Amino acid sequence: MALWILRVVFLVVSAGAGFTIINSPLSRTLEISSIWIFAGILLAAALTIGLDVAIRHKRIELISCVYVGILVGVLLSYLVSLAIEPFLDSPGKVSVYKAPIQLMLSVTFSYICVSLLLQTKDDFRFVIPYVEFAKEVKGLKPYILDTSVVIDGRIADVVETNILDSQLLMPRFVLSELQGIADSNDKLRRSRGRRGLDVLNRLRSNEAVDLKIYDRELPEMTGQPVDMKLVLLAKHLEGKVVTGDYNLNKVARLHNVPVINLNDIANALKPVFLPGEEVEVRIVKAGEEDGQGVGYLEDGTMIVVEGGRDHIQKTVRISVTSVLQTSAGRMIFGRFQQRVDRQP
Repeated sequence: MALWILRVVFLVVSAGAGFTIINSPLSRTLEISSIWIFAGILLAAALTIGLDVAIRHKRIELISCVYVGILVGVLLSYLVSLAIEPFLDSPGKVSVYKAPIQLMLSVTFSYICVSLLLQTKDDFRFVIPYVEFAKEVKGLKPYILDTSVVIDGRIADVVETNILDSQLLMPRFVLSELQGIADSNDKLRRSRGRRGLDVLNRLRSNEAVDLKIYDRELPEMTGQPVDMKLVLLAKHLEGKVVTGDYNLNKVARLHNVPVINLNDIANALKPVFLPGEEVEVRIVKAGEEDGQGVGYLEDGTMIVVEGGRDHIQKTVRISVTSVLQTSAGRMIFGRFQQRVDRQP
């Protein structure tokens, strides 16, 4: 409501400015009808409001970059103009070029400052009271996503649990690698890449998720593989790498970069069974040893049952004998107790 009131006031003020220009000596020097001048001013005001309404998602950091860059650029051009003014005011034809030179200095310095701020806006925050007051910083360290964790797809489910409260960063070079996988000639790789892109779209469509595409590359990343670029970026931003890749996990830890491994999270959340506990499981196939049967819990944990070979495709109750934790996951060994009859 307040915005529409502002827009109406802007139209009224623009109309007032139009009447002022019509009644000023300037309108008499222009060979244009007063009605056309007034209509042109109102049209320009209406187009400004239309552009404002059309661009709904405005990012305060981009706006800050533009107006701070213009202010600094104008200030620098003014200082340079003062320095070269004695040369521009010298007798001859040089003074004729004074205004164009000052204009070009203003435009050039403004462009350079705005461009510099846009390219480095992720490296620092502007010390502007309104921006600092309004900006809500989520978490302390950003989470930098790896290709494998996006293709895996579980990151979307983890984020939706609100357990991750920091900003998610998808580096541009990781996104390029993901697009290359999605365009692969191999059918399996292509489907994996497209699933990763679908996961990214799912994260971006979730308003509660702060996902950002990080475009910049550091000079030291030149010529480095993607995994090393991730490690260098995480160290530069003091963030954490989110991955499911075993090798990247090791490389990051060698460089003292914190890592969140989804496989470790999944293993940590699996239920803990102590020797002697009883568990019900459905035997789905024969084991490697004589008399063994193999079943799986709902979370994918494999259970090897001694004496379970004769009960394939049956639900049995077992007594846990031992638990083995491996890099591939957790395995449970048990002994057959009795068959559990399920009522149809």
